[in-house]
Amino acid sequence: MALLVRTPAPGLDESVALDPARPLRVTHARGPLTLSVVSIAWIRARDDAGRAALQARHLTAEERARAAELPVPKRRAEWLAGRLAVKHGVTAYLRRHGGGGVRTRDVRVGAVAHGMRAGKPTVDAPVEVGLTHSGDLAVAACGPRPVGVDLERTRQVPRPLVDLLTPTAPGCPALDVMPLSLRWACKEAVLKHVGFGLRVDTREVELTAWRPDGRFSWRAGPELRRHAPAADGLRLDSWAREVDGYCLALVWS
Repeated sequence: MALLVRTPAPGLDESVALDPARPLRVTHARGPLTLSVVSIAWIRARDDAGRAALQARHLTAEERARAAELPVPKRRAEWLAGRLAVKHGVTAYLRRHGGGGVRTRDVRVGAVAHGMRAGKPTVDAPVEVGLTHSGDLAVAACGPRPVGVDLERTRQVPRPLVDLLTPTAPGCPALDVMPLSLRWACKEAVLKHVGFGLRVDTREVELTAWRPDGRFSWRAGPELRRHAPAADGLRLDSWAREVDGYCLALVWS
């Protein structure tokens, strides 16, 4: 009998691709981490019957009703892409890690209802999720512990944000050449990891290093430490890169 050997998941540099022409891409990386990328552009290009078929296959009745309540077509496409990214990411993660075959329609996506972490996405499965979207793509990240993810289209940063994103940590030339959109994505990924999002000022996350392998590090400010006392002491993995015209940052534990 042949011995089945599981191939180790690749690093993020080898696995991440952001292609709006591809409806869905799911990849696994060391961590363990699963990324699911859904094309908002592809969803926008479907006709009403095509989108209805997607919803019937992957959404619960409650989710279909929620989608119908969204009045703006752009928002409906983004919402549907985000739901699909989370559901496909969760089912792929569970299959890979022995959680059995779960249908996307059976994955119930919710959110923290109250407090500083209100809005943080949750699912009814033993996995933590993060979600982001920008431009033509929605990206979900899944792992066994909290995960923060942020996607930003590479673009000219408005002048008021330039000073906010200028690095202050000395001795790290890489930060000086780090794209401003990528610096913003890193700060948001940190805040999403702790569950606060932009309820906490991004200046509370001071970037201190960006390494050739994509790993970045930061220092928590006093307000962030007040709300999350362990923020400085957490041993977290991180990764940030420009990929296919987007800036993507991840923080996971």
